[in-house]
Amino acid sequence: MAPSGESETTQDAQFWEDLYRSREQVFSGEPNGVLVTEVEGLAPGQALDVGCGEGADARWLAARGWRVTALDISRTALERAAAAQAGIAWICSDLAASPLPAGAFDLVSVQYFPLRQDDRVLRKLLDAVAPGGTFLFASHDPRDLPPEHSGYCQPDDIARVLDEQWTVLVNESRPRVRPAPPGTSHTRDTVLRAQRTS
Repeated sequence: MAPSGESETTQDAQFWEDLYRSREQVFSGEPNGVLVTEVEGLAPGQALDVGCGEGADARWLAARGWRVTALDISRTALERAAAAQAGIAWICSDLAASPLPAGAFDLVSVQYFPLRQDDRVLRKLLDAVAPGGTFLFASHDPRDLPPEHSGYCQPDDIARVLDEQWTVLVNESRPRVRPAPPGTSHTRDTVLRAQRTS
């Protein structure tokens, strides 16, 4: 719960800014393994990278011909990302407050983004996927997470809200293909890949 007078969004922004400012590089600089595994064979188009951080996934996509819009709440993270790669639209904004064009993206990638169980935000992301496009979501397996993470989405939560316009291609827990970040004990990923059919 946010302190009186302070929004949850403001708390989130401050948390991520503090994290990125605390060190010169937070993440490995390598694209997420789930993204590489699930997207490698897709024809490139318009992609939205949600919670892009320092930009490794966005750069990987762009190098393979995707036209990428990369969204993050941390200005520090985006400044680092933009310094390393031109040709990507880097947007500093809170997802809950950001309008997303409906049906605009052939890929919406949500990699380890702390997506709360909020149908409004999830619906916005799903609506942004173009017909024929892909929604890709990866998270840490709940068995590797402390109880306070129970309010965040897992693939089953998302699969439950998909209607007949969607085909679920992957909904599973699998071993990580890359080591967990230092200081964490994540051994498995949960993955949902769905295609919007109409």
